Amino acid sequence: MSDSTPARKTPEQLRSYRWYGRDELRSFGHRSRAKQAGWGAEDYVGKPIIGILNTWSDLNSCHMHLRLTADAVKRGILQAGGHPMEIPVMSVGEMLTKPTAMFHRNFLAMETEEVLRAHPIDGAVLLGGCDKSTPGLLMGAFSADIPVIYMPCGPMMKGNWRGTTLGSGSDVWKYWDEKRAGNLSWDEWCEIEDGIARSPGHCMTMGTASTLTALAETLGLVLPGASSIPAVDSAHTRMAAAAGRQIIENTWLDRKPSTIVDARSFENAIAVDMALGGSTNAIVHLIAMAGRLGIKLPLDKFDEISRRVPLLANLRPAGQYLMEEFFLAGGLPALLHGMQDLLHTDVPTITGKTLGENIASAITHNPDVIRPLSNPLQPDGGTAILRGNLCPNGAVIKHAAATPHLCTHTGPALVFDSYPAMKIAVEDMDLDVTPDTVLILRNAGPVGAPGMPEWGQLPIPKKLILQGVRDMVRLSDCRMSGTSYGACALHIAPESAIGGPLALVQNGDLITLDVPNRKLHLHVSDEDLATRRATWTPAPPRYHRGYPKLYVEHVTQSNEGADFDFLQHGPALPEPEIF
Repeated sequence: MSDSTPARKTPEQLRSYRWYGRDELRSFGHRSRAKQAGWGAEDYVGKPIIGILNTWSDLNSCHMHLRLTADAVKRGILQAGGHPMEIPVMSVGEMLTKPTAMFHRNFLAMETEEVLRAHPIDGAVLLGGCDKSTPGLLMGAFSADIPVIYMPCGPMMKGNWRGTTLGSGSDVWKYWDEKRAGNLSWDEWCEIEDGIARSPGHCMTMGTASTLTALAETLGLVLPGASSIPAVDSAHTRMAAAAGRQIIENTWLDRKPSTIVDARSFENAIAVDMALGGSTNAIVHLIAMAGRLGIKLPLDKFDEISRRVPLLANLRPAGQYLMEEFFLAGGLPALLHGMQDLLHTDVPTITGKTLGENIASAITHNPDVIRPLSNPLQPDGGTAILRGNLCPNGAVIKHAAATPHLCTHTGPALVFDSYPAMKIAVEDMDLDVTPDTVLILRNAGPVGAPGMPEWGQLPIPKKLILQGVRDMVRLSDCRMSGTSYGACALHIAPESAIGGPLALVQNGDLITLDVPNRKLHLHVSDEDLATRRATWTPAPPRYHRGYPKLYVEHVTQSNEGADFDFLQHGPALPEPEIF
């Protein structure tokens, strides 16, 4: 055995052995209840017990197939000599969870950590995919730090309407504007509703779900190629069984997140995010995940990498195609192979091989879907970090999906203090607004909303929709869907609810967005801002108990990952005593 090869555990060194293997009163109780469940000692004593953390739920249509996926994982675990135990965890489905799934991402992370820590689990396969399930599961797994493999649910099939390919999310916003403009009938709108989500799986655009599962693979925590496989493709089931087999090997060798993921892994993830034209949400999630491992990811790191990594994936909303074409073009391994000169290819992965070894034989089958470095969609990455007196701690814009001429723009502010007020106002045909106006939504950040909802693609006022306007500069301290598009600057920090400069903007104030120079500037003097600040008061607390109270009192700002301050990296929690 070489010095770099980890020693294999003995059966007595498994975590689960402390529960089941000892000659003690408590172990008697644990074994007797296992027999109550129909298991004999030969099923689990001295074998790796693998938790399958399943975010399946009837409330989450993206994950409706994960029961079958779990069965495939179990098959692989049994084939490799382990014992599977399926455990439900909160689904955080993007569509139905309110006020936003982001509000419950940290809840899922806490649940994941405690499920893994408090039970006789030696390793785990994590089943997710819909937006917040990926970071939530991984944040908790990083904190628990036992061997894990992430198994994505995969993207859904392409949408279709009258022969036109539909992309989830992106085409919703597009056709909703056409309906508001009177260009689309109710019956046509219902036909689109029937055809836009045709199978299990997460959004098939390069939205938050596709972005985060790809980044999990880039971090080395997903079997090569698994993040690109459509949910209904049989390769998904085969890959799930392979994940079950691989987690047994990783458990014996103690391949846990802290031995796989380091600062270079996160630099790779940022580079791939930019090459994919990934969701702006990836930034806040990567910062939070890195924080669980004690790795700092300042916003400037994202912009530094964005300036040198071109946009290579021709995927909506920044490009033309959808995830099914991306998979058939070679998937993430092909993209990684094509940009390997921009990556740290010597980082380890869950396969026991380096990232470079995993992608060595990958081939691009369609160079229009996965562009080579010599023919990018644009010369820099899809996302930029802004600075200025309106966002001293940063803001984010996905300029690859914005109207180019709006990336350098100065206009007067029109401020909305709440989402309900904005919804009413934008339908007012007498609203004082022009195409040059800069729309602002505040009180929508981690504390203000709470939970930083995906409200950042503010609707175009109806009077402008009827004039043919389809994009405007829009600013907020919230997020927007990764499937969204437009000149929307997001994640403004510090947020308005805690007194950030956004709270001081008044209607008519001139604001400049300058993406090439990474500036977001409010044309108001420091003296005038100080005068306004002297009269500003925060809103009174709305929550006095439960998880919402915990959330608003402990959530960090977007540039810090919007994680809970008490969940950041620190000394490991002790193993539970077994009394």
